[in-house]
Amino acid sequence: MASSPRTTRPAAEPAPDVFDDEALQDDLDAEAELDQLGEQGLDDDIAEQAGLDIDFEGPTANSRVKHGVEVIRAFWQTLPNGPGVYRMIDADDGVLYVGKARSLKKRVASYARGVGHSTRILRVIAETARMEFVTTQTETEALLLEANLIKQLKPRFNVLLRDDKSFPYILLTGDHVSPQLTKHRGARNRPGDYFGPFASVWAVNRTLNALQRAFLLRSCTDSYYENRTRPCLLHQIKRCSGPCTGEVGHVEYARLAAQARDFLRGKSKGVKAQLAADMQKASDELEFERAARYRDRLAALSAIQGSQDINPQNTEEADVFALHEEAGQFCVEVFFFRNFQNWGNRDYFPKADKTTPATEVLAAFIAQFYDDKPPPRLVLLSHEIDERTLLEEALTATAGGRVEVNVPKRGEKRDLVEHAAKNAREALGRRLADTSSQQKLLGAVAQAFGLPTAPRRVEVYDNSHIMGTNAVGGMVVAGPAGFSKAHYRTFNIKSEELTPGDDYGMMREVLKRRFSRLMKENPRDAAAAAQAPERERDIGEMPAWPDLVLIDGGRGQLDAARQTLEEIGLTDVPLVGVAKGPDRDAGRETFFVPGRDPFKLAPRDPALYFIQRLRDEAHRFAIGTHRAKRKREFTKSPLDEISGIGPARKRALLLHFGTAKAIARASLDDLARTPGVNAATAKAVYDHFHEGRG
Repeated sequence: MASSPRTTRPAAEPAPDVFDDEALQDDLDAEAELDQLGEQGLDDDIAEQAGLDIDFEGPTANSRVKHGVEVIRAFWQTLPNGPGVYRMIDADDGVLYVGKARSLKKRVASYARGVGHSTRILRVIAETARMEFVTTQTETEALLLEANLIKQLKPRFNVLLRDDKSFPYILLTGDHVSPQLTKHRGARNRPGDYFGPFASVWAVNRTLNALQRAFLLRSCTDSYYENRTRPCLLHQIKRCSGPCTGEVGHVEYARLAAQARDFLRGKSKGVKAQLAADMQKASDELEFERAARYRDRLAALSAIQGSQDINPQNTEEADVFALHEEAGQFCVEVFFFRNFQNWGNRDYFPKADKTTPATEVLAAFIAQFYDDKPPPRLVLLSHEIDERTLLEEALTATAGGRVEVNVPKRGEKRDLVEHAAKNAREALGRRLADTSSQQKLLGAVAQAFGLPTAPRRVEVYDNSHIMGTNAVGGMVVAGPAGFSKAHYRTFNIKSEELTPGDDYGMMREVLKRRFSRLMKENPRDAAAAAQAPERERDIGEMPAWPDLVLIDGGRGQLDAARQTLEEIGLTDVPLVGVAKGPDRDAGRETFFVPGRDPFKLAPRDPALYFIQRLRDEAHRFAIGTHRAKRKREFTKSPLDEISGIGPARKRALLLHFGTAKAIARASLDDLARTPGVNAATAKAVYDHFHEGRG
């Protein structure tokens, strides 16, 4: 698709074999620009010519921009005219900006002029120390590669899609005689029918529950299914027809699966009509109990459709994107419609410079959004974007079928876009209100603990264990935008020298590992500290270093934390210990700050409630991580201890024998007859369970 990146000046592209008027015109335009820029000197006041007021730290704005222009011109002179992707990189090898171009030479020439740019682009030029290029065969390939690199490298000055989690799907499996109805994430490798995406796990779970009531399909795993000897609880509460024990025949179960498949494909009228006919027939035959079951299934289907508001009548499959901008922030609302049904929505808040045009934000967002997701046949937008045709070509290439990108002007599709735009406006309003309230609370925290300014990054630490076993440490992070879950971290307590249950030792290990790594990855030298606040304010990033560290504990925990940081050379990180009140009552916490006597906050102080929220979130996160680790230990299989037994062979053994105990009791011949297990593996398993026996 594309050649390897080049960090040196690229060689000139060979002349095309076939005469191309458009390519020839590009060559002539580029040569004209080369001559013009070659004769043109670098003006003494680039920033003034651009009509912009730029305040750079250190060297003057003009000298930094001029230096960046010189760097760009040096790379520009030998660039080819073909399509490709370029990267602008700073002196620390950090990627500043990733862009695509139909003609690399013409696009980079626009930067080499040094004038007529927005403040954001001038800042990019000023910090550019070198450039890298990747040539592609087509502009469509360049667009796809650009989206991939932006998501991978997260350049400071690009529009960035945040909270890019995979979407859940509903899977009706196709590799079993009794298909399973289940939730699915990730690669779609298992045979079957996938329905989605759904906007949230909650939407999938709600739909799955109703589908189980309506079609009585199993949700259990294949291994659980194979080892049942009597129906499970789901059959008793009429959520499964019980194919595992023959409560329903394979033919009848296949009919239920076909009905579920038709319903999820949008053929709901036919499915409901058939159920209504079956109900009427059962009633006519005086089989009122069977008629009641059909009635309950119809009610479940109605519940699914009733909870999906604004189901379109004429739009079978579409994703709807609506963007709203306010106070320098952006919100993109995405609605998913499949099979004439609304399968939920999600709001995103992409990171972009406040001077970036809304159409550019939306175009960049969509390209990144579909980088790892299959697009539908129709994509509806709230704004006209410059490269709509190019985006259509790119999405069509990834989807393997025709994808239309449209900005509807009237009718049902326009109503869908307007509904999404309303949701985007309301979501951004809530976020701005929350951010304002959060900023006030952070200001109150600064006042309570004597900080010079409101903290932009607060880290809270807590440990969790049971008698020293499965010990973990948790770190949660909060800032002006609330909890930043992308920055949460867990620490498995590794030291073998700790006494089980030594909370102080655990805290020392967590903080030493956290801040030693932070010092290595983000050195806190004077120059970096001077530039970081300006840089973070420009692009809205969470700072790397905390402005306040809260420790869940009293004087002892605080002293352990302070001593640990002093040992690694840190004495200026604000530390606060939060000790629970008598009987662990919320609202009666005592606070410990180095150099001050212990103190309490007023019972109705907003800062107190805010700190309680932070402390409780850290507690929840640490306990949740500990429980997950403990559960993994409980469910650990003896097969995990056998060298050379991977997931596939482990699955084959469990499917054949049912349990690990049955595998342990099996003879060598029985193990060797297991499908998918060779003789060497069978011998390894047998020896593991029979080692030392006579």
